[in-house]
Amino acid sequence: MLDIKFVRENPDVVDAACASRQNAHWDRERFFELDTERRALISEVEGLQAERNAVSKQIGQLMREGKRDEAEAAKATVAANKDRIAELDTKRGEVEQALFDLVAGIPNIPDETVPYGKDDSDNPEVRRWGTPREFDFEPKAHWDLGPALGMIDFDRGVKIAGSRFYVLGGMGARMERALINFMIDMHAKAGFKEWWPPVITNAATLFGTGQLPKFEEDLYHVSPDLYLIPTAEVMLTNLHRDEVLDGSKLPLWYCAFTPCFREEAGSAGRDTRGIIRVHEFDKVEMVKFAKPEDSMNQLESMVNEAEEVLKALGLPYHVVTLCTGDIGFSARKCYDIEVWLPSYNAYKEISSCSNCWDFQARRANIKYRDPSEFKGTRLVHTLNGSGLAVGRTMAAIMENYQNPDGTITVPEALVPYMGGVETIVPEA
Repeated sequence: MLDIKFVRENPDVVDAACASRQNAHWDRERFFELDTERRALISEVEGLQAERNAVSKQIGQLMREGKRDEAEAAKATVAANKDRIAELDTKRGEVEQALFDLVAGIPNIPDETVPYGKDDSDNPEVRRWGTPREFDFEPKAHWDLGPALGMIDFDRGVKIAGSRFYVLGGMGARMERALINFMIDMHAKAGFKEWWPPVITNAATLFGTGQLPKFEEDLYHVSPDLYLIPTAEVMLTNLHRDEVLDGSKLPLWYCAFTPCFREEAGSAGRDTRGIIRVHEFDKVEMVKFAKPEDSMNQLESMVNEAEEVLKALGLPYHVVTLCTGDIGFSARKCYDIEVWLPSYNAYKEISSCSNCWDFQARRANIKYRDPSEFKGTRLVHTLNGSGLAVGRTMAAIMENYQNPDGTITVPEALVPYMGGVETIVPEA
């Protein structure tokens, strides 16, 4: 979340940022009403405390002077002040919570390098790698290739779970597992520490990374205060919630594989075929904790790390900068990597890498200390990125590496992880 002091001193900046995000809003009038009320309560309490302290000092003197009636009157004043202060403290707590909740709903301020735009159609391309394959036969979509090869079973997924679920079998299950290990190994070799977190989390954790309260409708509830995670970013970032990190050890690079669960409440009618947009999917996630002056460099290196996975698999892609109308709630700057999918005749998102600055760190209270640079503590910068979405990677491999006879060639780098299988053929 944003610093309340920053919001108070820069409301026009917040207005402009929300306007550039297109659909973001904040209640400026209510903010200043609450802020004014809070200041008034603090001032009244301080005045009462000063009066109480002064009167308390007089009681002993009055008693020594035998002025019992005046001393009792002074005691009554102190007691009344105490009750009033308690009443005001309760009211102040309510006002401060309302102010906190209001600011917690304001999205991050886009970086000055983020281009203005209305939606994803305004995201400028940064670079591209590889050339989309030109087929000399009619290529099939992964939702046709998968069932024909026994890799994906959509009907049984719906039967045992519901709409937008699927089952992987045979070489489909093997490729999913192979891709997870392949990605984790690449990140580990690059210097990321691997974690294996739970897939159930609590409300405080989801608040820390910005999923709550704004995106509650997209989350799967397990119990009143427990949820299935939408991404490993939630868990990796909150590993250090309410902690002070050693600045000499920054940046920290973490990665993890987890299943991810999303209701996709706002995506009705989008990408309904195949495994592109589903309720449960596997993903390898990267998270970084960095010093403020280094976080933009860390963002660029994170994007590069995700790109290396696609390069190793020989999958054409391009990188785009998310414009103000498409950038995520917690992000200060974000790049999307989109892989080429022949079934769409277009690039589709396979990784999103974001620098959240201190937005998540303020919500989760993650700071660092570096005596060689400054006194006290500062908020760390957090970054996250997909490295990669596993199901979408498999769909891209199936479509880009398909052969005229319906078989699929396994990318060379993945063959060792597939137990030496070089070509996927229909099940006997």
